[in-house]
Amino acid sequence: MSDERQLADGDLVLLVDQKRRRYIITLAEGGEFQTHAGSLPHEELIGQPEGVTVSTTRGQRFRAYRPTLSEFVIGMPRGAQVIYPKDIGAILMMADIGPGMKVFESGVGSGALSAAMLRVGADIVGYELREDFAARAAKNVARFLGPEALVRYDIHLRDAYEAVDHDGFDRMVLDLPEPWRVVPHAPEALRSGGLLVSYSPSITQVMQTCTALEAAGFADVTTTEVLHRTWHIDGGDIGGSSVRPDHRMVAHTGFLTQARLLPDGAARKRR
Repeated sequence: MSDERQLADGDLVLLVDQKRRRYIITLAEGGEFQTHAGSLPHEELIGQPEGVTVSTTRGQRFRAYRPTLSEFVIGMPRGAQVIYPKDIGAILMMADIGPGMKVFESGVGSGALSAAMLRVGADIVGYELREDFAARAAKNVARFLGPEALVRYDIHLRDAYEAVDHDGFDRMVLDLPEPWRVVPHAPEALRSGGLLVSYSPSITQVMQTCTALEAAGFADVTTTEVLHRTWHIDGGDIGGSSVRPDHRMVAHTGFLTQARLLPDGAARKRR
């Protein structure tokens, strides 16, 4: 078995140049990374430890790492707009996703949220209208997690607005323009006490979703917005350092609405 700390054939690698520009490549024997500043044979990376600094044929230096999921999500191929890492992290916590949980997801988009839920051990049934989006999501999941993750990723080309034909879910996660149209199907698909989390860009979407959740027998309905701001810290001692928030931040991207299904909601739907 190869040393997992060393970069190997087939690994995803993040290359960061001196201007902090980032490129994600897949290492392959005989492969080559081409840039305006020269080429970099993959052999220069294979067998090296993470964090190694390598140079192109024209002297451009890159530092090489395995990308984090957050870095992969930002740079991965996409068909639909991805959910930002700051929101993905919050969804994992708000939906309390864990190993062995059965999760319903619609729509799957480019697979960013799917990859995060699969990585923590969930089993996903996904509904997606567009075949190209479903294929892209599966490809992105396999690229980051490996093809074995697809065993727990069951995507169906179906319209969740019309019906949810699967059941026994512990969690439901929705990223749809009109999530309130899925909510009436939730009591049949979700177990009593199960959590539903919906991601919506606009507050009018949230208002309609909250109304639908309360009508369908959900309780503890809460809505959260996550803001992400980095800080600039320029060394030196306390008196001589420059410390300030960065001028750019990832502010509003969407609202996250969380709710729990009550037993009487599930029973009312069955009746």
